[in-house]
Amino acid sequence: EYRKDLLVNVIFPRQYIDLPVGKIIDSMGLRQLRISETEKFPHVTYFFNGGQPLPYSKEDRIVVPSPRVPTYDLKPEMSALEMTELLKNRLKGMPYDFILLNFANADMVGHTGDIEAAKKAIKTVDYCTKELVNHFTSLGGAVIITADHGNAEEMLNEEDNSMNTEHSINPVPFILTGTDVSPRVLPYGALSDVAPTVLQLMGIQQPSEMNGKSLIKTY
Repeated sequence: EYRKDLLVNVIFPRQYIDLPVGKIIDSMGLRQLRISETEKFPHVTYFFNGGQPLPYSKEDRIVVPSPRVPTYDLKPEMSALEMTELLKNRLKGMPYDFILLNFANADMVGHTGDIEAAKKAIKTVDYCTKELVNHFTSLGGAVIITADHGNAEEMLNEEDNSMNTEHSINPVPFILTGTDVSPRVLPYGALSDVAPTVLQLMGIQQPSEMNGKSLIKTY
């Protein structure tokens, strides 16, 4: 149901998220930051807040302009390096309790179908991720690295070796570091488990509205 004024029968009505994780964090009086470049800014704000366009009372937002190029294979680094340095400088004294960051490179460059450009995009994200993980853990923070879909890891169709520019349906990684949780490989996880895991890391009780399970205590 993309619009209310469509004169058709709707199979999937719009779902309203009454208690997204950002709202829970805000209700505890904790500070949060959302940061992304232009291409993914709605994903870390509007979508992550369950369709709520305005920030919460203690939610700050930073948008870094995406490069002005026709297609991102021409600039596979996009704005990841600038965003990384900006965030590191912003974190003097670790002023935030929760930070949500999105690197757009793997998805946006993957859509171009240019494999060599995608390799450069992934190397950029790898470098920036390492920089931020080291920075966060040095401040005593925990870091979750995950995604909601794949793209750049599957850019050729197996049947005829033709270009594939669509999202993949492969499982995505969920990596947790910077905590005292014992290293182990989990047999299963789902997107609905991410928010409960975040809440447990922050010492916040999971509300009954969330049907996922914390990946820390489940396995």
